Order: sequence, then C-alpha cells, then structure tokens
Amino acid sequence: MADLTLTDVAKSYGEVNVLKEINLDIKAGELIVFVGPSGCGKSTLLRMIAGLEKISGGTLTIDGQVMNDVPPAQRGIAMVFQSYALYPHMTVRENMAFALRIAKKSQAEIDASVENAARILQLTDYLDRLPKALSGGQRQRVAIGRAIVRDPKVYLFDEPLSNLDAALRVATRIEIAQLKEAMPERTMIYVTHDQVEAMTLASRIVVLANKGIAQVGTPLELYERPENEFVAQFIGSPAMNLMPGKITATGAQTEVTLDTGVRAISAVPTRAEDMGMAVNIGIRPEDFTPCEPDQASYVGTVQITEKLGEVTLLYFAPQGGREPVIAKLPGIHNGMRGSEVTLRAAPEKVHLFAQGRSLLYR
Repeated sequence: MADLTLTDVAKSYGEVNVLKEINLDIKAGELIVFVGPSGCGKSTLLRMIAGLEKISGGTLTIDGQVMNDVPPAQRGIAMVFQSYALYPHMTVRENMAFALRIAKKSQAEIDASVENAARILQLTDYLDRLPKALSGGQRQRVAIGRAIVRDPKVYLFDEPLSNLDAALRVATRIEIAQLKEAMPERTMIYVTHDQVEAMTLASRIVVLANKGIAQVGTPLELYERPENEFVAQFIGSPAMNLMPGKITATGAQTEVTLDTGVRAISAVPTRAEDMGMAVNIGIRPEDFTPCEPDQASYVGTVQITEKLGEVTLLYFAPQGGREPVIAKLPGIHNGMRGSEVTLRAAPEKVHLFAQGRSLLYR
C-alpha cells in the first residue's frame, strides 16, 4: 500500500510553464483518474510521477519518501502505456516475465508471479502465444499483466484504452474495474480523455486545466457540484448549458431573470448584496423537463432532433438568446423540428456561476 503526495509540483520547458502549483494527496488503495482537455498536462504529470520527466519544482513523496531524484526503477511504480510496448518476438509468458528476469528473480518466483497475473487477467490460455496472435484488448491485458508481476506500490495507466475500438474499450474498462476490485490495497493513477472511463472507474477525479487543478472530487461530486464553469461543462455529455441572466430575488431560493426575459429559480442561497449580480445559469441537458409556458425556465424553437433510442436530444434556439441550448429528454420525440418547446428545471438542479465560479463555493 502506498500514499502519494504532490506538493507545489511544477513542470516547465525553459520559459514555458506546463504545470504549476499541483497539490494533491492520493491515499493508498485509491484509483485516481486525471482528466482534462488535450495539452493540459495529464500525461506529463503521470510521467513526472513515474520519473520519466524531471520535476521542475515542488516535491513528490511516496510513503513519506521524497522521490524527485529517485530513478524510475527504484520508485516502486509500474506503468502501462497506450501503445502496449510488447516485445513482438516474445510469447505472452516471456513478455510478462521479462522484468523479473532482469531483476534476477528465481524461476519459481517468476513462474508463480506470471501464473497469478495470468489468472487475474484471464490470460492463462494465451501464455504461449505471440502478441501478433492476440486482439488489441488481449495485448493490453498482457501489458497490464507485465505491471502486475512486478508487484509495485503504484500502478500508472497512460490512456490504456485509446487504441481500442468502442466495444473493446467497454470490455477492457470492465476488466480494469475488476482488476482494481481484486487488488483493493493497490494505488492506481489513470489518465484518460474519456469522461465515461473517468466516471465509471475513479475513486476520485482530478480535473486539470490552465496549467493546474480545476477541481478534485468523487465522480458524483464533480457532476452535481462543480466548482467552476470549466468543470461544469467538461463533466457530463452533452455539456451543461450556460445562460446569462441577473439575480432578481435573493435568499435560500434565488430568482434569476435570464437575458431572454424568462425567470428561473435556483436552490443556491444568495445574499441581499447579490441583488442585480450578473450570473450564468447552468442547467444540464438531462435536467430539463417539458412544462406549461407559465412554468418555463426556457422557451425556444427546436432546430434539430437527435433520436438515440433511449433519449432524444433537442437543439433549440431560445427566444431572444444568442447561444443554442440542448435538452436531453427520455424516449423518442418525433415531429418536433420547428415547434416551440417550453422547459423547466427543478431548483436544486439549477447552478449559478459568477465570474466563472460557482456561488456555492465562494
């Protein structure tokens, strides 16, 4: 088991700052997922933890030991790469045993470790095959098995499913979740750009943006209580709708008048001095429900419908609004293009943001 702490960690290439002031405590047994847009530094941060990138500032500690200058092989870390990185001329067994042979382990230890990893990953029937005879999902399992046999303190996964097709991604994601259940004491850090992977696998999610951490929390915390507009729109698909307006009544129930003239009620508490404050009202597409016109928090004309079977996405132009709005309604809704739609959201589902920050966290 291993605790891992990042304190004021920074990374720069010359005068270009890539990451700054990264402060994060990862507890033993957690599965932490790093997410964020392309170029935000997810993989760079992972490689700094692994020792493959030098830390420009701050400290990394594992179980209380500073690791900044410790070589990668001595950090007690195993990394699973996006590209599998298997030796094509070696069998599955030989690929998984390679690091143990380099470490001069006994043949009995090697055999026991490989057999155990193969059993966990359901690879026992494939141990004598070459990588070219395996599917993409099976190759990724071999790469994971190569990490397991080393019995590391911390597992690092760098977008391990991005080379797989959609069906294999789902199957392998389930296998990784089962692997974590089989090794509950192991600490895992996982990098992905796929928020479905993040939401389904993570104990906690770290959202990276603007060279730092935008928010850390459980999947449901980030979904239900985003601290800022970036997290609100990054977590969830389709993204949260943001609609400009002003606070017109304060208190435990806040009334907001949208720029379109329609009123919305939020359960976010506000103070008397907030009266007239310019805010963005955030409503997730799935939190809209059809209603009568006099109850509506949004009114518009449907431009496009996407019927996905279990849900229908309505893209509609709000009356007097500048940006299109998306509603996600259960079931199939036919013949709505060009029609007027009136929608509302329950007050506890309506978020309020001022200057990019949620009013819940000021």
